[in-house]
Amino acid sequence: MKFAVSYSSSAYGVDPDHLIGYAQHAEALGFEGLYLPEHMALSPGMRMGEFEMPVDVAFADPLVSLSFVAATTTRLLLGTGVLLLPYHHPVALAKRLATLDVLSKGRLRLLTVGVGAFPQEAAVSGVAFETRGRRADEALEVLNLLWSEDSVTYDGEFFQLDRVTSRPQPVGGALPIHVGGSSMAAARRAARFGAGWFPGGMLAPAERLAQLAEARSSGRPMEHTRWGSTSTTPEGVAGFARQGVDRLVINAAGDTLDALRDDLSAFAQRHGLTPA
Repeated sequence: MKFAVSYSSSAYGVDPDHLIGYAQHAEALGFEGLYLPEHMALSPGMRMGEFEMPVDVAFADPLVSLSFVAATTTRLLLGTGVLLLPYHHPVALAKRLATLDVLSKGRLRLLTVGVGAFPQEAAVSGVAFETRGRRADEALEVLNLLWSEDSVTYDGEFFQLDRVTSRPQPVGGALPIHVGGSSMAAARRAARFGAGWFPGGMLAPAERLAQLAEARSSGRPMEHTRWGSTSTTPEGVAGFARQGVDRLVINAAGDTLDALRDDLSAFAQRHGLTPA
């Protein structure tokens, strides 16, 4: 089992020392990578079930933040959980992602994309909420073409390119893209485009199994990532492994950086992580 950590500025503020202190400690303990979430903008009424997103929290840009992390670490893989793909133009995004990968010496290997759950976020980005899935599919096609071809011509519903070249390209060619989500549509997207499947946490067991089967229906190697916590026991990890999980992403708990570090340290010791 591989273990990575997540970090959200919505909980800890946009504090460079806090972010770097957390990332460097995770790297030193032997965690594989670091994930950051994305939200473009917040507005009242953004709800997911019973949870309403507060509007007074700070979500730092994940790619800028990961660039900062990359400059202050040497081994830690870089990830998003999730990047809201339909709200980015794929030509501009291809450049940003490839640049981050090249400057980090090929460490952008946990890029996870989703389509977003809040209509307000689509509206503020100028995207019709009901089209976000189709836009994401086209964006994935365009990204992969720009990262692997010398000249790209593309005529889609949302994006049109005429002999476009994008440089730099990622280290080793097109980036592996993991697909996040909690729907069968997301699982189908993973089967079509993904190197990995990262489902949401609130799924019934039968639904989760059906989505995993769909995500793996292409027959390609497909990494399976799930959310965990620092309270996950070795027995719990074994249970995840029996479900075909390859990686757990851990949310540390604590009100201070020292408390977060201690929480990560205790988890690493419990599960036998090897210090870098």
